[in-house]
Amino acid sequence: MAHYDLIIRGGTIVDGTGAPGFVGDVAVKDGLIAAVGQINGSAADEIDASGKVITPGFVDIHTHYDGQATWDQEMAPSSWHGVTTVVMGNCGVGFAPAKPDRHEWLISLMEGVEDIPGTALAEGMKWDWETFPEYLDALEKLPRTVDIGTHVPHGAVRAYVLGDREQPGAVPTAEDIAAMSAIVEEGVRAGALGFSTSRTVLHKSIDGELVPGTTATPEELIAIGKAMGRATAAGGHAVFEMASDLKREWNEFAWMGKLSREAGIPVTFAALQSIAKELSLDEQIALMRAENDNGANIVAQIALRGNGIIMAWQGTVNPFAFRPSWQAIKELPWEAQRAKLLDPAFKAQLLAEPNDYSAAPKDILGVVMVISQGWALQYEMDPDFDYEPAPEASVNARAAIAGIDPQEYAYDLLCRGEGKGFIYLPILNYADGNLDFLHALQHADDTVNSLSDGGAHCGTICDAASPTFMLEHWVKSRKRGSRIGLEQAIKRQCRDTALLYGLEDRGVIAPGYLADLNVIDMESIKLGKPWLAFDLPAGGKRLLQKADGYVCTIKNGAVTFRDGIWTGEAPGGLIRGPQRVELAEAAE
Repeated sequence: MAHYDLIIRGGTIVDGTGAPGFVGDVAVKDGLIAAVGQINGSAADEIDASGKVITPGFVDIHTHYDGQATWDQEMAPSSWHGVTTVVMGNCGVGFAPAKPDRHEWLISLMEGVEDIPGTALAEGMKWDWETFPEYLDALEKLPRTVDIGTHVPHGAVRAYVLGDREQPGAVPTAEDIAAMSAIVEEGVRAGALGFSTSRTVLHKSIDGELVPGTTATPEELIAIGKAMGRATAAGGHAVFEMASDLKREWNEFAWMGKLSREAGIPVTFAALQSIAKELSLDEQIALMRAENDNGANIVAQIALRGNGIIMAWQGTVNPFAFRPSWQAIKELPWEAQRAKLLDPAFKAQLLAEPNDYSAAPKDILGVVMVISQGWALQYEMDPDFDYEPAPEASVNARAAIAGIDPQEYAYDLLCRGEGKGFIYLPILNYADGNLDFLHALQHADDTVNSLSDGGAHCGTICDAASPTFMLEHWVKSRKRGSRIGLEQAIKRQCRDTALLYGLEDRGVIAPGYLADLNVIDMESIKLGKPWLAFDLPAGGKRLLQKADGYVCTIKNGAVTFRDGIWTGEAPGGLIRGPQRVELAEAAE
């Protein structure tokens, strides 16, 4: 009789392929799935999954743990939500390559684009690297609860090559482009999973400057893509990832298609309903499919819910940030701030003031105005908050019922719980006031579920909880439209995301695959209430959100979380390049 390291018994196995779930056991040996079905052997450890669901570990391909991964083993909050693999270095920001005199500059870039406290990054990172391969070596030193892979980020590459010439609108020379291409090729050969860039006005440094690459020419981007193609020509795999405003005159899909065809690599982009994008989401998908019909391989990354802001007094954003009275207290310690905010006289003074937009960025003034006075688009976050809120949940509607001015209602809401109330503002992906448009996209082969931004936007969102939202909202409890099946949801978050990045050794429950697994109680699955923690290095803040329903999460055969609590196990490591195609094929 066979003896295993671990057997999970009697659960409904949803294997990640989209096939119907079935009741059975999963046996684990030496970090791999050894057997699936009715297993008669014994094991050093057994988990009773009766009445529960067994899934592969979730693969999150859009995160920003580039700094956190150098010091943190737990990798929260993503690891709290069934995630066993993350891909970071998205949107053109990251920390390698990095010359010593560029450390602060790269931190300011990440702080501005991804709202990660610069003081936390400055204190947490050791900077024991300069080149991108050295950064990978540094990442490899620390074991974690999850596997990590990363892109080569355009911002760091441009800064490394152009130095002080890297300014908004800088035009690199042919020699510069060749040098950047060589760095990217070296990075992919060393194990980078791809390259990333950003071309949106929403992405700026902490000093308000557009990120490097925003105005890069197709020639620069295609040259970098071809370098990636050279690095993958002998059976490798690398992804070109981009966030963009998709301006019509840029004709982005033409060069994306050309890059994909000529370099022989997939290109993936953030597909969103956005006031910053001139193209509607339908147009984005149609243009992508036209290029794919012509031999390209472009994949749209879609979010699972409205992308936006959780506003709070202690967060990065609140609706009253452009009132003079707020400006006068915003730098005070929280206790002093709270005393002012809870003072009726201060409240009356602030509410009587107009917004002062003189210091607001002019190119995103529309967003600023929605934040500061878009009461019909802002929603009260109840204890059982529905992230697909109806109009009657808006600040406007609830203020009308209460018979008070909406700005006063919003102020009082933020003051609840001794100043710890939250308001939800979905800026992106909520133009229709519902999520119906995402239903068909979650069944399309040329889209992947993504854009969690795990580890980023620390004071404004916690979309790292997206895998749990998928299960709770889309599978279990959506009230305002069609749901999706559990098997499809798991496939979307496991096999589909893994395959885009060439990670063919995970995302499926079958013999030979990595023993990355979740045991989930679907009856109990539920997002917790978000909270602001100040637990990053130097007391940096971040929004966190836990979940009920995760019985166990298992990485490489080791139980990393039981009932949402980290066991102390850290079996995860660094992913270098595509993973074990032959192993995946043998197991199918």
